[in-house]
Amino acid sequence: MADGPAPRRRTRRTDPGRRDRIIDACLDVVVANGVSGTSHRRVAEAADVPLGSMTYHFTGMDELLREAFTRYARTVSDRFERRMSEAADVGEARRAVVAMITSDVVTSRRDLVLTHELYTLAAREPAFRDITNAWMARSRHALERHFDPTTARLVDALIEGLTIHRALDTPQDPPGGGAGYDTALVVDAVERVTANLG
Repeated sequence: MADGPAPRRRTRRTDPGRRDRIIDACLDVVVANGVSGTSHRRVAEAADVPLGSMTYHFTGMDELLREAFTRYARTVSDRFERRMSEAADVGEARRAVVAMITSDVVTSRRDLVLTHELYTLAAREPAFRDITNAWMARSRHALERHFDPTTARLVDALIEGLTIHRALDTPQDPPGGGAGYDTALVVDAVERVTANLG
Protein backbone atom coordinates (compact mmCIF):
# COMPACT_ATOMS: atom_id res chain seq x y z
CA MET A 1 0.00 0.00 0.00
CA ALA A 2 1.49 3.31 -1.07
CA ASP A 3 2.27 5.80 1.57
CA GLY A 4 0.02 8.84 1.62
CA PRO A 5 1.33 12.38 1.37
CA ALA A 6 3.62 13.40 4.19
CA PRO A 7 1.87 15.48 6.83
CA ARG A 8 2.41 19.20 6.35
CA ARG A 9 4.70 20.77 8.88
CA ARG A 10 3.11 23.57 10.77
CA THR A 11 4.87 26.79 9.85
CA ARG A 12 5.96 28.90 12.76
CA ARG A 13 4.50 32.37 12.70
CA THR A 14 7.23 34.95 12.43
CA ASP A 15 7.02 38.38 13.97
CA PRO A 16 10.40 40.02 13.44
CA GLY A 17 9.25 43.35 14.85
CA ARG A 18 7.92 41.91 18.09
CA ARG A 19 10.89 42.83 20.29
CA ASP A 20 10.87 46.43 19.06
CA ARG A 21 7.12 46.61 19.55
CA ILE A 22 7.50 45.45 23.14
CA ILE A 23 10.14 48.12 23.81
CA ASP A 24 7.91 50.86 22.38
CA ALA A 25 4.93 49.53 24.32
CA CYS A 26 6.99 49.60 27.51
CA LEU A 27 7.51 53.35 27.08
CA ASP A 28 3.75 53.81 26.57
CA VAL A 29 3.04 51.87 29.76
CA VAL A 30 5.60 53.91 31.71
CA VAL A 31 3.90 57.12 30.54
CA ALA A 32 0.50 55.81 31.61
CA ASN A 33 1.46 54.09 34.87
CA GLY A 34 4.98 55.12 35.87
CA VAL A 35 7.87 52.72 36.29
CA SER A 36 6.33 51.37 39.50
CA GLY A 37 3.13 50.48 37.67
CA THR A 38 4.83 48.86 34.68
CA SER A 39 4.45 45.08 34.58
CA HIS A 40 5.06 42.30 32.06
CA ARG A 41 1.31 41.81 31.72
CA ARG A 42 0.57 45.48 31.00
CA VAL A 43 3.40 45.74 28.46
CA ALA A 44 2.31 42.51 26.73
CA GLU A 45 -1.25 43.84 26.44
CA ALA A 46 -0.05 47.18 25.10
CA ALA A 47 2.20 45.46 22.55
CA ASP A 48 -0.52 42.93 21.66
CA VAL A 49 1.80 39.97 22.21
CA PRO A 50 1.48 36.81 24.31
CA LEU A 51 2.67 37.19 27.89
CA GLY A 52 5.29 34.49 27.25
CA SER A 53 6.98 36.79 24.73
CA MET A 54 8.16 38.97 27.57
CA THR A 55 10.41 36.34 29.12
CA TYR A 56 11.44 35.06 25.69
CA HIS A 57 12.84 38.43 24.62
CA PHE A 58 13.94 39.87 27.98
CA THR A 59 15.49 38.33 31.06
CA GLY A 60 13.37 40.52 33.30
CA MET A 61 11.78 43.92 33.79
CA ASP A 62 15.14 45.60 34.44
CA GLU A 63 16.42 44.58 31.01
CA LEU A 64 13.25 45.77 29.33
CA LEU A 65 13.33 49.11 31.14
CA ARG A 66 16.99 49.57 30.24
CA GLU A 67 16.26 48.90 26.56
CA ALA A 68 13.23 51.20 26.57
CA PHE A 69 14.90 54.13 28.33
CA THR A 70 18.06 53.74 26.23
CA ARG A 71 15.92 54.01 23.10
CA TYR A 72 14.15 57.08 24.45
CA ALA A 73 17.39 58.81 25.49
CA ARG A 74 18.94 58.16 22.08
CA THR A 75 15.89 59.59 20.33
CA VAL A 76 16.14 62.83 22.29
CA SER A 77 19.93 62.95 21.88
CA ASP A 78 19.60 62.52 18.12
CA ARG A 79 17.19 65.45 18.02
CA PHE A 80 19.64 67.50 20.10
CA GLU A 81 22.63 66.64 17.92
CA ARG A 82 20.77 67.50 14.71
CA ARG A 83 20.00 70.97 16.06
CA MET A 84 23.59 71.65 17.05
CA SER A 85 25.10 70.22 13.85
CA GLU A 86 22.97 72.59 11.78
CA ALA A 87 24.37 75.68 13.55
CA ALA A 88 27.13 77.36 11.55
CA ASP A 89 28.46 79.70 14.25
CA VAL A 90 28.02 80.71 17.90
CA GLY A 91 25.07 82.97 17.10
CA GLU A 92 23.20 80.15 15.38
CA ALA A 93 24.20 77.80 18.20
CA ARG A 94 22.63 80.18 20.73
CA ARG A 95 19.42 80.26 18.68
CA ALA A 96 19.47 76.46 18.45
CA VAL A 97 19.75 76.23 22.24
CA VAL A 98 16.78 78.57 22.64
CA ALA A 99 14.77 76.45 20.21
CA MET A 100 15.66 73.28 22.11
CA ILE A 101 14.51 74.78 25.40
CA THR A 102 11.28 76.23 24.03
CA SER A 103 10.22 73.48 21.64
CA ASP A 104 12.63 70.61 20.98
CA VAL A 105 13.84 68.82 24.10
CA VAL A 106 10.58 68.15 25.92
CA THR A 107 8.07 68.39 23.12
CA SER A 108 5.10 66.81 24.88
CA ARG A 109 3.74 65.53 28.16
CA ARG A 110 5.04 62.11 27.09
CA ASP A 111 8.62 63.43 26.89
CA LEU A 112 8.27 65.16 30.25
CA VAL A 113 6.99 62.04 31.99
CA LEU A 114 9.59 59.73 30.42
CA THR A 115 12.45 62.08 31.28
CA HIS A 116 11.41 62.36 34.91
CA GLU A 117 10.67 58.66 35.26
CA LEU A 118 14.18 57.93 33.95
CA TYR A 119 15.78 60.45 36.30
CA THR A 120 13.88 59.04 39.28
CA LEU A 121 14.83 55.48 38.34
CA ALA A 122 18.50 56.44 37.92
CA ALA A 123 18.45 58.25 41.28
CA ARG A 124 17.15 55.12 43.00
CA GLU A 125 18.98 52.49 40.98
CA PRO A 126 22.65 53.27 40.20
CA ALA A 127 22.63 50.58 37.50
CA PHE A 128 20.50 52.90 35.32
CA ARG A 129 22.83 55.89 35.63
CA ASP A 130 24.90 54.82 32.65
CA ILE A 131 21.86 55.73 30.52
CA THR A 132 21.61 59.26 31.94
CA ASN A 133 25.40 59.67 31.91
CA ALA A 134 25.58 58.66 28.24
CA TRP A 135 22.73 61.04 27.46
CA MET A 136 24.50 63.97 29.17
CA ALA A 137 27.81 63.08 27.52
CA ARG A 138 26.22 63.15 24.05
CA SER A 139 24.55 66.49 24.81
CA ARG A 140 27.80 68.06 25.96
CA HIS A 141 29.70 66.67 22.99
CA ALA A 142 27.13 68.24 20.65
CA LEU A 143 27.37 71.58 22.47
CA GLU A 144 31.19 71.49 22.28
CA ARG A 145 30.90 71.98 18.53
CA HIS A 146 30.39 75.66 19.39
CA PHE A 147 31.19 76.17 23.09
CA ASP A 148 34.23 75.36 25.23
CA PRO A 149 33.77 72.37 27.60
CA THR A 150 32.98 74.48 30.69
CA THR A 151 30.44 76.60 28.85
CA ALA A 152 28.96 73.48 27.26
CA ARG A 153 28.41 71.98 30.71
CA LEU A 154 26.71 75.16 31.90
CA VAL A 155 24.54 75.40 28.79
CA ASP A 156 23.56 71.74 29.17
CA ALA A 157 22.45 72.39 32.77
CA LEU A 158 20.59 75.51 31.65
CA ILE A 159 18.74 73.58 28.93
CA GLU A 160 17.70 70.91 31.39
CA GLY A 161 16.69 73.32 34.14
CA LEU A 162 14.71 75.74 32.00
CA THR A 163 13.05 72.92 30.08
CA ILE A 164 11.81 71.37 33.32
CA HIS A 165 10.66 74.74 34.69
CA ARG A 166 8.78 75.60 31.52
CA ALA A 167 7.17 72.18 31.34
CA LEU A 168 5.99 72.16 34.96
CA ASP A 169 5.08 75.82 35.31
CA THR A 170 1.40 76.67 35.59
CA PRO A 171 0.46 78.55 32.40
CA GLN A 172 0.10 82.22 33.28
CA ASP A 173 0.73 85.27 31.22
CA PRO A 174 3.15 87.59 33.01
CA PRO A 175 2.37 91.30 32.80
CA GLY A 176 2.82 92.47 29.24
CA GLY A 177 4.08 89.07 28.23
CA GLY A 178 2.82 85.64 27.36
CA ALA A 179 4.75 83.15 25.28
CA GLY A 180 6.91 85.84 23.69
CA TYR A 181 7.98 87.11 27.11
CA ASP A 182 8.83 83.56 28.11
CA THR A 183 11.01 83.07 25.04
CA ALA A 184 12.70 86.41 25.71
CA LEU A 185 13.71 85.16 29.14
CA VAL A 186 15.24 82.06 27.58
CA VAL A 187 17.15 84.15 25.04
CA ASP A 188 18.48 86.35 27.84
CA ALA A 189 19.53 83.35 29.93
CA VAL A 190 21.41 81.73 27.03
CA GLU A 191 23.17 84.99 26.19
CA ARG A 192 24.25 85.47 29.80
CA VAL A 193 25.69 81.97 30.10
CA THR A 194 27.56 82.28 26.79
CA ALA A 195 28.48 85.98 27.14
CA ASN A 196 32.23 85.22 27.13
CA LEU A 197 31.99 83.92 23.56
CA GLY A 198 31.92 85.83 20.26
